[in-house]
Amino acid sequence: METKNENIKLIECPRDAMQGLHDFIPTEQKINYINQLLTVGFDTIDAGSFVSPKAIPQMRDSAEVFDKIDWQKSSSKLLAIIANQRGASDAVKFEQISYLGYPLSLSETFQQRNTKRSIATAMEDLSEIQGLTIANGKTLVVYLSMGFGNPYGDPYDAGFVQEFVEKLDKIDVKVISLSDTIGVSNPDNISWIFEQLIPEYSHIEFGAHLHSNPATIWEKVEAAYKAGCRRFDGAIKGFGGCPMAKDDLVGNMVTEDMVAYFNQNNIDLGINQEAFSEAQRLALEIFPGK
Repeated sequence: METKNENIKLIECPRDAMQGLHDFIPTEQKINYINQLLTVGFDTIDAGSFVSPKAIPQMRDSAEVFDKIDWQKSSSKLLAIIANQRGASDAVKFEQISYLGYPLSLSETFQQRNTKRSIATAMEDLSEIQGLTIANGKTLVVYLSMGFGNPYGDPYDAGFVQEFVEKLDKIDVKVISLSDTIGVSNPDNISWIFEQLIPEYSHIEFGAHLHSNPATIWEKVEAAYKAGCRRFDGAIKGFGGCPMAKDDLVGNMVTEDMVAYFNQNNIDLGINQEAFSEAQRLALEIFPGK
């Protein structure tokens, strides 16, 4: 059967996979792993973050990692997470970084836990960060965390999500990724939210940064895909999760399972299988015991 090219973007997230680990991963090991990921054919690698080392100690060497990775020969783009203007100012200095990712929560409780600031303050920061991003030829990706609900009793419905998207649209944000921070999404609410947003804001690229247990990955990917989403975040072996959300982490979407889903549906992802297999082998060295 002939394969289809539907411009599916897979974003591999080693930063998300690593950030919650207690034991520090040696910088050279991070560099080697990311270098391997850069040969696989992913659209983008979420490779590090410019945030307080007190908040995320694992990422304290991100500047050195970005300095030393071999990015010039790769078609993959690089993304760095930032949480404030200072982090954005640091990140835009790197030629190799194409995307700045900013976590904006739909939950006031989680926004305070994640970035130590209110949603209102975060929105003010975003306007300044967007200006800095554009001035330096980068693209801002806003991650709407708690994008499918929250456990805190904070407001959530489709209209509430649209209010946030409308505010982001007014400052010309081009990429918004709906994030299931604690794994509460299901096929119905994934379809529901993307079907509300994608037709209304066709000029915005919407992504899915879903967390999941292994049993529900395919149905979540299928729900987002059939609702029009073409940008998917994941991590090899499903490592990671958000350390600011809760103690029992729900892992990232397993990249291998997403690749298998799209392969079964004859969608060409441009993945180099040999390089992908080697990346999976290296992942087991970085995440021992998994």
